[in-house]
Amino acid sequence: MWSGPPQPDQGLPPPLAAVPVPWKSTDPCQGHRESPGALVETSAGEEAQGQEGPAAAQLDVLRLRSSSMEIREKGSEFLKEELHRAQKELKLKDEECERLSKVREQLEQELEELTASLFEEAHKMVREANMKQAASEKQLKEARGKIDMLQAEVDTILFAEFQAWRESPTLDKTCPFLERVYREDVGPCLDFTMQELSVLVRAAVEDNTLTIEPVASQTLPTVKVAEVDCSSTNTCALSGLTRTCRHRIRLGDSKSHYYISPSSRARITAVCNFFTYIRYIQQGLVRQDAEPMFWEIMRLRKEMSLAKLGFFPQEA
Repeated sequence: MWSGPPQPDQGLPPPLAAVPVPWKSTDPCQGHRESPGALVETSAGEEAQGQEGPAAAQLDVLRLRSSSMEIREKGSEFLKEELHRAQKELKLKDEECERLSKVREQLEQELEELTASLFEEAHKMVREANMKQAASEKQLKEARGKIDMLQAEVDTILFAEFQAWRESPTLDKTCPFLERVYREDVGPCLDFTMQELSVLVRAAVEDNTLTIEPVASQTLPTVKVAEVDCSSTNTCALSGLTRTCRHRIRLGDSKSHYYISPSSRARITAVCNFFTYIRYIQQGLVRQDAEPMFWEIMRLRKEMSLAKLGFFPQEA
């Protein structure tokens, strides 16, 4: 029952149960009416929902924030684990790369050493082959030279003496080769009428201290050898014959000069040419085989023989 409007002294709204609810028809055809209790419950639910809405939204925000922080922490831990695993894998790869790099360097060094060894061995083989080829060619030339000399009735004994001398060249005139040349060519070519001067000339030729120079117009000191006036340009100091002397000789460091005829000059020059050539051989300046050397010596011996017999170039 409705008890009327609220009293001023109460100051509170009447309870919902005491509020009269009019009948309301929801369907004109059915004539259904809502009960007053249903209306009271609906109003209370709406009021409760109106009061719980902000709190629920705040709670949802807190839940979302907490969930976001949790996800962030888990994501950070996951990323840290992934980073640590990646760093570990990278370290392993670096170690593997370093190991492979050392292996590559070792293989390259071994390859270089092997290549150098192979090149050295190849050069050695080529060098040995060249030496063998040179030795074979030398033997072939010597054999052909011997055949040529045999075909020419050349003195094989003389060639054998020359080869023995060529193995160890010396200026010692007691060796068989030079002893023969001295006896057959050098001695007779330097055997002049004036024996005293001839001995001095021969010694100067052997010592390579004899000088031949053209006659100058200046005054020269007079030197007498066996009563022959050597200062005259019309008398040869070696032969003692009256000849036009266009050259003079000087022995060693002596300041004295001796006038010589063209014939005497040719004989001295021929012997000097022979000694010059064998000195070149002794000093290793002649790079030839035995056969060319031998024939050159034969040519020089021929010049000595011709000069001894008086055959010499007219310009002498």
